[in-house]
Amino acid sequence: MEFFCYHRDRPGSLPLRVALGEAHWAYMDAYEAELIARGPTFAADGETPTGSVHIVDLPDPAAARAFAFDEPNQQAGVYRDVLLRRWRNVLGRTMWEFPGGRSGGNRYLVLGFGAGPGVDLDVPAAVRDDLIAYGPLLSDDGAVWVGTAALVRAVDAEAAGAALTRDAYAEVEVHAWEFGGRR
Repeated sequence: MEFFCYHRDRPGSLPLRVALGEAHWAYMDAYEAELIARGPTFAADGETPTGSVHIVDLPDPAAARAFAFDEPNQQAGVYRDVLLRRWRNVLGRTMWEFPGGRSGGNRYLVLGFGAGPGVDLDVPAAVRDDLIAYGPLLSDDGAVWVGTAALVRAVDAEAAGAALTRDAYAEVEVHAWEFGGRR
């Protein structure tokens, strides 16, 4: 089962995040084989971390909750909250298999939150070549669509947001993001 996890930083927690850097990396290294994508999000300045994305393939929701809440930064109070949802890997690959590679162009996390019938369930043709990861956010049992999450290469945040049908969602967030991990 695939899960999307987004830890959002607590304001003022950067010194703690830095101090726990190696503990975070070591924790994630233990999940290397299960990770589909990972990396930090950033504030408008492009340098201040605002969160951490992890898309992971785990056996069940209990394992996903343990992954999200046992993480050292979470345990120490770096994060203010955690978005944890079932997710479906529509592209069928990891970020390391993205043909565009780790560099070149800006990268973004795009989150669309909604209710009712699912939208953007298929890969949008207009941005297909720029999608690093893409899929619906789902309820724990996988039966109810609650939104869509995408990692996308784009010239700017507005272009990244175009990966989703904006008016079909109650809210769309766009965050600067970069490839994470030691790979």
